[in-house]
Amino acid sequence: MSATVTALKYRIDVDSGAHLAARALASNEIGFCNISTATPVAFDPYTANRDTGGFILIDRFTQETAAAGMIAFALRRASNIHWHDSTITPRQRAELKAQQAAIVWFTGLSGAGKSTIANRLEQKLVALGCHTMLLDGDNVRHGLNRDLGFTDADRVENIRRVAEAARLMAEAGLVSICAFISPFRADRQMARDIAAPHPFIEVFVDTPIDECIRRDPKGLYAKARAGAIPNFTGIDSPYEPPETPEIRLNTTDTDPEALCDRLVAELRQRHILA
Repeated sequence: MSATVTALKYRIDVDSGAHLAARALASNEIGFCNISTATPVAFDPYTANRDTGGFILIDRFTQETAAAGMIAFALRRASNIHWHDSTITPRQRAELKAQQAAIVWFTGLSGAGKSTIANRLEQKLVALGCHTMLLDGDNVRHGLNRDLGFTDADRVENIRRVAEAARLMAEAGLVSICAFISPFRADRQMARDIAAPHPFIEVFVDTPIDECIRRDPKGLYAKARAGAIPNFTGIDSPYEPPETPEIRLNTTDTDPEALCDRLVAELRQRHILA
């Protein structure tokens, strides 16, 4: 079963018992947090039953124990919230725009060319009369995801929030263009699952790491290699390339304009565009 720490409420000072503000816990530190599980879990509060009230968290990459904890109580919001269907359907909203709603998800290393190609694609789609919205990795961290860092847990939450936002865009009948490193296959699959039933088109901007380092348009690789940026994808944090993306783009031998023309043709072939 998968689980995610969704909020760290506070760190507990082991000497005084004081509750201290914190955004992360170091090894052997204690805190109080919210945890979300992928499926419902039967449990008892730890004070009532130590066997069914305790848990451990296993790192999905190293398979090592990351944390152990005691359950205090359930967050009952899920059982008190109910879905309300809208009279107007996503299909009706899309038909008003004479298009098919979809999510086009760009993934690749920093410096691969995702934002450049995604931005040019949106220009081409708008010129064709398409209603779009571009969600860019750097931009959403200025607002929606400004509270997130670059730990593995924060990266997962970053993609979850963006996928939910992209789905809302698709519900409005838009073609949502997303440009995110999104380094983990499981997270991209999560985004695809959230997007359903809307078409989800994964575009792998397949630029080799050496070329990304050579380009280094923001100087990030140089900083990461100097130790100034921890958890940087491709340097000290992994990137898991897609195994079966809908579209694979090679930026080393084709210019962005030609790649965007290919993307437009692919979207037409998939009946996203008329």
